[in-house]
Amino acid sequence: MSNAIFKLPAVNNEPVKGYAPGSAEKAELKAVLKAFKSVETEIKMSIGGKAVTTDDHVKIYPPHELKHCLGYYHRGTAAHAQQAIDAALAAKPKWEAMPWQDRAAIFLKAAELIAGPYRAKINAATMLGQSKNAFQAEIDAAAELIDFLRFNAQYMVDIYTQQPPKNSPGIWNRLEYRPLEGFIFAVTPFNFTSICANLFAAPVMLGNVAVWKPSDTQIYSAAVIMEIFEAAGLPAGVVNMVFGDGPEIGKVCFDSPDLAGLHFTGSTKTFQFMWKTIGNNIHKYKAYPRIVGETGGKDFIVAHPSADARTVATAMTRGSFEYQGQKCSASSRAYIPASMWEAVSQYMKEDLASMKMGTVEDFSNFINAVIDERAFDKIEGYIKQAQADEDAEVIVGGGCDKSEGYFIEPTVILAKKADYVTMREELFGPVLTVFVYDDADFEATLDIVDSTSPYALTGAIFSNDRYALQTAVHKLRNAAGNFYINDKPTGAVVGQQPFGGGRASGTNDKAGSILNLYRWINPRTMKENFVPPTDYRYPFLGES
Repeated sequence: MSNAIFKLPAVNNEPVKGYAPGSAEKAELKAVLKAFKSVETEIKMSIGGKAVTTDDHVKIYPPHELKHCLGYYHRGTAAHAQQAIDAALAAKPKWEAMPWQDRAAIFLKAAELIAGPYRAKINAATMLGQSKNAFQAEIDAAAELIDFLRFNAQYMVDIYTQQPPKNSPGIWNRLEYRPLEGFIFAVTPFNFTSICANLFAAPVMLGNVAVWKPSDTQIYSAAVIMEIFEAAGLPAGVVNMVFGDGPEIGKVCFDSPDLAGLHFTGSTKTFQFMWKTIGNNIHKYKAYPRIVGETGGKDFIVAHPSADARTVATAMTRGSFEYQGQKCSASSRAYIPASMWEAVSQYMKEDLASMKMGTVEDFSNFINAVIDERAFDKIEGYIKQAQADEDAEVIVGGGCDKSEGYFIEPTVILAKKADYVTMREELFGPVLTVFVYDDADFEATLDIVDSTSPYALTGAIFSNDRYALQTAVHKLRNAAGNFYINDKPTGAVVGQQPFGGGRASGTNDKAGSILNLYRWINPRTMKENFVPPTDYRYPFLGES
């Protein structure tokens, strides 16, 4: 099998546009934002390539502007989930038989559509529906999604070119990389548009078919994703987008004997429930389903006394408060040495005082709204508890207001105990808890970092002492699947820092790398003998 056959266009990371004042991309994005807000959009499910409607209409409001209706979506039922499964299985034979280069071409075309005519549209939908500012939308909905599509196509080629290294005389050994037998159930989150698309796109690129259930709070941009893939030529039924109650849709999919895999990003509690459900149903399935999930995090920043206070403060403000802390990788706990705390806290307070909060349409706003009322109420509850507790002090922010949108000020809690509740539990909002430790207790503090939380997604160490870095890298080797040295623990780039963590943070299958794609294939070893034997006897049977 010649490697010359397996050639794709050169793969590079998509450049991130800046949306500076006066730029063409800023003008285009503002025009699309205005156009989206001028109409109420009807969003239909897509099953078997057909737009599906129901009588149950759910309105969509921007989290930062609750008085404005963007439109509504058609909420589905268990019956629609079964229709989606049937449509996926009906599409499967023809799709998996399609040559790899034709499948790759669809996804590469989708990447070009996002890079060009759909860039402003997918960014605007993400901004309005998920309350992301222009830059956060750009690095997510545009750049990262383009990277996922292009790099995954190359990873697919890299897999297919891996063949047995040796053939005996008259023998041809080869590997056939088949898709899984059945359908993939992709359950996707609200916070990253790129992840939502990748959770179905990665397995589908390899010849699988999918039932896709986006989060209720991401449906506005999910509709644009589906539009892009249909424009790129994705055949009907290969991906089926259904809306509805999570447990109701999930029960149908998990009860199906044709469930081949689960690709999930969301809460740890939900993932554990899904895994348990699959385990209880294991006797029903035609094959053991692949389970891939990325869940929560209690991501950390640790500063050594040798670190630079300014860089530590910048990492804390960016790492904790970009997109209102609603990133799986967002730093929500920090450990700062006593000798550095005064400087770090001053820099951090100056940064936070300069941040503006409000609508995404005002490009001077760094902070926007949290995703919905349930998230708002949960986060506000933790803040109020910290304001009342003797073991904590709210030193920055703490204001919460949901009269016009779900706005929570960037909040910093100073914990007097290393195991204070907000040092342990995931809040998923704009709240950072800081514990100040004695300089002499650096190594003991690393042990606390490692043992305080059940999660192990991302973390960062800041130090200008190489021995200290070496110690931290070793002691925290199981505490974060993505580990950063002198950098904030957010912003993983496809092809550069494959993303995923262990412990309660997921299966660490590294989205944005070849490792994830291996989970969606079912290899078959094939041996062809050109000169098969005609006599059963072996040489040892001869008499001496």
